[in-house]
Amino acid sequence: MTTPQRKIGSGFGATSTAEKVLRGVDLGGKLAVVTGGYSGLGLETTRALAGAGARVVVPARRRAAAEEAVAGIEGPAGKVEVGELDLGDLDSVRAFAEGFLASGRGIDLMINNAAVMACPETRVGPGWEAQFATNHLGHYALVNRLWPAIEPGGARVVSVSSAGHRHSPIRWDDMRFERGYDKWQAYGQAKTANALFAVHLDALGKDAGVRAFSLHPGGILTPLQRHLPKEEMVGFGWIDEEGNPLNPSFKSPEQGAATQVWAATSPRLAGAGGVYCEDCDIADPADEDDFKGGVRTYAADPEQAARLWRLSAELTGVDAFATAG
Repeated sequence: MTTPQRKIGSGFGATSTAEKVLRGVDLGGKLAVVTGGYSGLGLETTRALAGAGARVVVPARRRAAAEEAVAGIEGPAGKVEVGELDLGDLDSVRAFAEGFLASGRGIDLMINNAAVMACPETRVGPGWEAQFATNHLGHYALVNRLWPAIEPGGARVVSVSSAGHRHSPIRWDDMRFERGYDKWQAYGQAKTANALFAVHLDALGKDAGVRAFSLHPGGILTPLQRHLPKEEMVGFGWIDEEGNPLNPSFKSPEQGAATQVWAATSPRLAGAGGVYCEDCDIADPADEDDFKGGVRTYAADPEQAARLWRLSAELTGVDAFATAG
């Protein structure tokens, strides 16, 4: 059964924190993988999950920085474990996955949190646009390679998308921006891809008990904005000339991490999946002519999701479901 894309009245909201949504949730014996779980929302996610009893593995491009960032986090399951992973390098993705699978452990919660946003035009791999490659293709390959650890326990896979998906659908006629680069359209396409990934993974995995979700964490000032000039953020009304936050709707990192933690653990989502969430609830469909909330139709379309999956399999050479029917 398809999960309706509409609010369920979770009891939480925009100001809820990751710690609050986990109150009373026991993650003892669970293993969580949080990409980028050493900075911004990822660090708060790691801290909250570890505090609730989960063993947390943080794959990180900057391993030394990650080890320093999580050094003080220790929950009932012990210290956070850091691994080396560059999502823009498929060889690195393969090496991390092979190393993890060799440990013989299963994954209960998979949170695809790492991302780049609105960066200058950059090419990785065989000329792929970096935001699409890092935010989507790297996570696509990682989940497919880790599938033998994800499937047995009926894991939840959470894909951190963004309201930024409204900047662009998948640009099927020019995905690589070979006809001119726009950093916000590139970000929008990558975030649409994150949402579509969850739609199709859920369709493929639900018979095995694996459910997938995507989400918008909210507006938060974190290192994700590192590629944006101060003048641009001032122009958006995010900060003032001294760098102080201005936008009253922006969340704290603890609040920003809440929706991904909620999607990964909430009992209210048992038996559900394939939907886009925001403010610790399933989101309503978005009006196509505004930017206020919800998910655009093109980011929740099963046909586009299946098409993107086929293309991602072709580009990466990885598909855990290639022999499944």
